Amino acid sequence: MPSNSKNLAELLNTDTTVAAGDVADGSVTTAKLAASAVTTAKIATDAVTTAKLFTENLGRRNLFINGDMQISQRPNAGSLAMAHDGNTSSVLVDRFRMALGGTHEQLDGTQAQVAEHPLSNGLAKSLKWTTGTAETSYDADEYVYFAQVIEARNAQHLNWGTSNAKSVTVSFYVKSSITGTYALGIYKEDSPARIFNKTYTISSANTWEKKTITFAGDTGGGGIVNDNGRGFYVTWHLSAGANAVGGGSTSGWKNYGGLSDWADGQATNAVMTTAGATWQMTMCQLEVGDTATDFEHRSVGEELLLCQRYYQEYISYQLYFNGANEPSSEVGNSRLLPVVMRALPTIANKTSTHGSVGAYSANTHSIRYLTVSSHGSGGFNVGFDLDAEM
Repeated sequence: MPSNSKNLAELLNTDTTVAAGDVADGSVTTAKLAASAVTTAKIATDAVTTAKLFTENLGRRNLFINGDMQISQRPNAGSLAMAHDGNTSSVLVDRFRMALGGTHEQLDGTQAQVAEHPLSNGLAKSLKWTTGTAETSYDADEYVYFAQVIEARNAQHLNWGTSNAKSVTVSFYVKSSITGTYALGIYKEDSPARIFNKTYTISSANTWEKKTITFAGDTGGGGIVNDNGRGFYVTWHLSAGANAVGGGSTSGWKNYGGLSDWADGQATNAVMTTAGATWQMTMCQLEVGDTATDFEHRSVGEELLLCQRYYQEYISYQLYFNGANEPSSEVGNSRLLPVVMRALPTIANKTSTHGSVGAYSANTHSIRYLTVSSHGSGGFNVGFDLDAEM
């Protein structure tokens, strides 16, 4: 008889129990199940796991913007030199800021957006630091890190500061010529300032490694203010002097106690004390929960619009406006921005041909062009950038 049938003796003895061994593999199909036959009560606890669920297209879960390093609006030809002038802070790849704290007497190096990637054919991007002149000795108050700041309004669903606080998981690929233990932290700067650092290890030099780090939700503190300011930093520490480690922020959330908490757990400074050392990352994801899902790929157009809330560049290509013969030396024009910026931006790097950029109109979210030195019916060109980063 078929293995999934009861034998005659069992039937004659009225034994109608069906054991698991009586059912052939693959014999129970969806078509053979009655509607509503599988109920919650019939599913064993923990029987349905994340791995058994279809997890594609879980969209809009990555709180990071530009986590695949594709957008770099700054007109720096893909690289940016940094030097040892103390408290230096700059952005090359949109939304990822590099900062040098303290006074690095010798250190210099370069940030670059490079076509190196752990999974692709080399056309995708990563953010790379290369040390030029190494720091000969690392002072106690020196530190270097990359960070992305999450806007406060984008973090309200985390419920931090309440008993319903949600955990978050950071995942990313990292590659460095320097192995060792590095700190990754979350820092919230207001009501009150709170911090939590964890560590990860780079085990193999010059090899892409994926790291996944979960932070419990912060049930203490005062939560995250619901405004357009800095909700919290996620910081990748590259180096930290003796005064910037050992403050106890690796044991869980705590009120920020100063510099000693900042890079707690960082155990190597060799990236900054080794000429030619490299450190790079890509596919950075920050999501709710204690499980890292596959990286959320957004279209380059959507990613650009998200970045433009914080920075817009009109230097590489100037904007053209029609002029008019007027007795006044000024001509007023406005241009609607592609997105509403986070805050009133700083206007910088102005270039012009027969004109200059003027004030930002907060009510219409547009740029107003004024003070045209010479114009006619042919119009004028202006170039500039708008910075509303946090």
